[in-house]
Amino acid sequence: MAFTDLLDSLGGVGRFQLVYTALLLLPCSLLACHNFLQNFTAAVPGHHCRGSANHTMAATNHNHSGAWLRATVPLDQLGAPEPCRRFTEPQWALLSPNTSVHGAATEGCRDGWVYDLSTFPATIVTEWDLVCEARPLRDLAQSIYMAGVLVGAAVFGSLADRLGRKGPLVWSYLQLAVSGAATAYFGSFSAYCVFRFLMGMTFSGIILNSLSLVVEWMPTRGRTVAGVLLGYSFTLGQLILAGVAYLIRPWRWLQFAVSVPFLIFFLYSWWLPESSRWLLLHGRSQLAVENLRKVAVMNGRTQEGERLTKEVVNSYLQSEIASVRTSNSVLDLFRTPAIRKVTCCLMVVWFSTSMAYYGLAMDLQKFGLSVYLVQVLFGVIDIPAMLVATTTMIYVGRRATVASFLILAGLMVIVNMFVPEDMQTLRTAQAALGKGCLASSFICVYLFTGELYPTEIRQMGMGFASVSARFGGLVAPLITTLGEFSAILPPMGFGATSILAGLAVCFLAETRNAPLLETIEAMERRVQGEREGERESQADSRPSTEPDMGLNPMRSTTLRSRPEPKSRIRCLTD
Repeated sequence: MAFTDLLDSLGGVGRFQLVYTALLLLPCSLLACHNFLQNFTAAVPGHHCRGSANHTMAATNHNHSGAWLRATVPLDQLGAPEPCRRFTEPQWALLSPNTSVHGAATEGCRDGWVYDLSTFPATIVTEWDLVCEARPLRDLAQSIYMAGVLVGAAVFGSLADRLGRKGPLVWSYLQLAVSGAATAYFGSFSAYCVFRFLMGMTFSGIILNSLSLVVEWMPTRGRTVAGVLLGYSFTLGQLILAGVAYLIRPWRWLQFAVSVPFLIFFLYSWWLPESSRWLLLHGRSQLAVENLRKVAVMNGRTQEGERLTKEVVNSYLQSEIASVRTSNSVLDLFRTPAIRKVTCCLMVVWFSTSMAYYGLAMDLQKFGLSVYLVQVLFGVIDIPAMLVATTTMIYVGRRATVASFLILAGLMVIVNMFVPEDMQTLRTAQAALGKGCLASSFICVYLFTGELYPTEIRQMGMGFASVSARFGGLVAPLITTLGEFSAILPPMGFGATSILAGLAVCFLAETRNAPLLETIEAMERRVQGEREGERESQADSRPSTEPDMGLNPMRSTTLRSRPEPKSRIRCLTD
């Protein structure tokens, strides 16, 4: 019997599963705020060079600010003040109508910049002058955050398989609260980058362990809905971020506001029980039984819980426990053919999906509309997209859903580059639709990956796949910079990789309504059984070269009595 049968006997999707899932998904919603936080804390307001101190006296004769700006700062091709250059000497002739100056000497902004603080009164850009020559430092800060997410995926993914899911999750809550508050407190750009790196690490620790705990405590029939609820929590987080950022404009207070709640999550996370699946596979049967009894009581199945013993619980996973390896390494993800195929395909899927997703979502100012409006639009579009994804995952399957959304997103990104630049509303709407498809496929991939890997290496596999995604997040800004050479390169790069990811999904096995596997050996046995079933099916359908007139009773009887392979029965049932 599978472990999911034991959960069904203790109430299935009961009160415990609902409360447990809600307590895990609430922090994930605020986690989305940190992922997109630099759209607001690192916003670039309008700016131009500050006038030279040597010309202060001259400014008193032309006290009109518009006139002074016109005489000291040249205009760009669109007629706006040049953000990074100023005249060496004021050009007072420009104050006369229909007058132009050619060949006037210019220089950089030696005395700093004047910023338009009407929308963003304080950002890291205005505080540390991350404009013009220093503009790459703004993108560097986001890259450092994504590097932290990458390192966290590798560290917390491995630790969770060795130490359990709960410990790294509790530590991640505390680390995010402390590092987030420290980011808002310290006043140097280098300190900002260090603490953002630590915050990025916790992103992986929280999302990976939360998903694993939800999946491992949820019976088979509730896994799809639970996984999609994780996606909706991210959508809610994006909407929360837009509202909080609109109300709290100074970047330090905004950073503090979205970090402090994780202290509350840290306090109540001590109540969350460890995964009984993991406890059983690591020989801690007594604690697993105690957790299962608590689940039974909360689900109103007290009598069933009292009948549980270590022997009864171990019987559900006895064959799997006997074959589990005492230690695991990343090499286990490539040790056998079935695991190797899953890992290679998921590397392509996670890398491509992440690169396209962050390429669209991490620079909202490029659309030319209100950054708050675009943030809301990018969040709202996820609701119908994930609703469709939920329906198709339940009734069609994981593989078809993920592949279709990735290919559709890639096509939307490529088509968007043919829309004229002056049609900003249409371009934003198409980009939002593509982002919605990518967000839906992203959360589907999280659930799909958790179901594909066995419990023995689930966290390590998800951590490794998440590392591939973080490489995609790091590459996304580099792809964007290619737009300086050709405008079609970024959309072609993001669109093509999304389509490639959709094709890679087609090589993965379907997991809809299939029980979770516990060990690598169990996965290999299932794949081997499916191959044997396919060969037998092909043999049954191949026409015989010799007539069967009853002369070969052994062959005839064998063909008639051969049982249907279990893998084919499961496939037909799905």
